Amino acid sequence: MKSDIWIDAGTVKSLKKQRLSEIMAGNTRIALICKNGEFSAVSGECNHEKGPMAQGRMEGDYIVCPWHGWKYHRETGHAMPPFEIACLPRHEVHQKDGHIFIKSKPSNKRAHFPHPAHSLSRDVKRAKGPIRVAGISTTPMSKSLPRYSTSEDLLNSALAHAHSKFGAQTRLIKLRELKFSHCGGFYSIDEKACTWPCTFTQMDEKDQLTEVYEALVFWADVVIIATPIRWGNASSLYYKMAERLNCIENQILLSGKKLIKDKVASFIITGGQDNVQSVAGLMMMFFGELGFQLPQQSFIGHSRGWAAEDMANNAALVKSSGRLKKDARDLVDRAVDTARELLKR
Repeated sequence: MKSDIWIDAGTVKSLKKQRLSEIMAGNTRIALICKNGEFSAVSGECNHEKGPMAQGRMEGDYIVCPWHGWKYHRETGHAMPPFEIACLPRHEVHQKDGHIFIKSKPSNKRAHFPHPAHSLSRDVKRAKGPIRVAGISTTPMSKSLPRYSTSEDLLNSALAHAHSKFGAQTRLIKLRELKFSHCGGFYSIDEKACTWPCTFTQMDEKDQLTEVYEALVFWADVVIIATPIRWGNASSLYYKMAERLNCIENQILLSGKKLIKDKVASFIITGGQDNVQSVAGLMMMFFGELGFQLPQQSFIGHSRGWAAEDMANNAALVKSSGRLKKDARDLVDRAVDTARELLKR
């Protein structure tokens, strides 16, 4: 495209009716801004993940990207402080005969905010070593008032058995001890807006779900997820985590990139209420979609039924049950055996 080409964007009258308009210059998207009757134009693609700037909104003199909220000045193209070193390409604008014309070639180059690549963006490669088993406890609990958890107790038994019988390296992750944002629902805007690494992980250094991503994608051969039953479902913490794991599955949709390979998932489900099989089915489906393999009999569960509201008795039963501890050990045996077969491939 020649540098001196001016694109006829339309009439001043029509373009004044909307604050943001997307104008195409060949294959180049341009965001045309109108504020107080004055026009300016910048690139129509956000620096971060190429979000459509013209579909965003205005906050004062800044355009807000509709995908992840990055903000750029409508005239200079610079990002909002303290990230102003980042800049969108700017396009010259002039009016003639009642029309708005935009110069197709920008007057400056795009500038990205300098930062090192996130550690999660590295290639997925299993390091040599023994079988590795990660346990994720999703039981909610008050930090100031710790209590006994039936699901976490069985998970601890499973991890101890993995270490003692198989010499496995083990890692216990307690979701309640991690501070992480809930999913922003970016996938609902556009599938490309759901990124790997997760946008929250990229933009918030204090977001601690990195520990879960590291375990699931890079470290573990076997993952055991433990949850209590809450009103017939897995815990709220489980679902808060699961929604943030959409970025793993979405890589398959966007680029055919499978982040989870030759890994095994199993589940421990306990509660005062029944519904173990329904909860297990949803968890098995979800982790299967992420790419995990499921061993035979991939979950264990315990419930005394809907009417068993005497939770102290329920906790005492699990704490003293040798059978349930054996079930947890057997679950590990099946999961590790499956993982070993996968690693032989």
